[in-house]
Amino acid sequence: VQLQASGGGLVQAGGSLRLSCAASGSIFMFTYMAWYRQAPGKQREPVARISSNDITDYAESVKGRFTISRDNPKDTVLLQMNSLKPEDTAVYYCFARAGRNYWGQGTQVTVSS
Repeated sequence: VQLQASGGGLVQAGGSLRLSCAASGSIFMFTYMAWYRQAPGKQREPVARISSNDITDYAESVKGRFTISRDNPKDTVLLQMNSLKPEDTAVYYCFARAGRNYWGQGTQVTVSS
């Protein structure tokens, strides 16, 4: 199974972006899927995750601004990011868990002040 992330880009503070993570197989196989991010010089950190029964969890820093969701017919997980801040600048990675870990390639999100 491969994960393909897309949707990153450059946006001004206060703007929005939507990231997509498309799986090459059915996302029903995954216990949960998530988004992580890694800013320059920092460790990779979890941002949001969604379980197979649509239970969601968010990092405190993004609660109320980001929304993770599943598009089951398209085998895709989305991350809607609103009210973006410069500190959200990072490479965002898609992650999935199904007995082992799966990582997608990163997509760069840059928020200018």
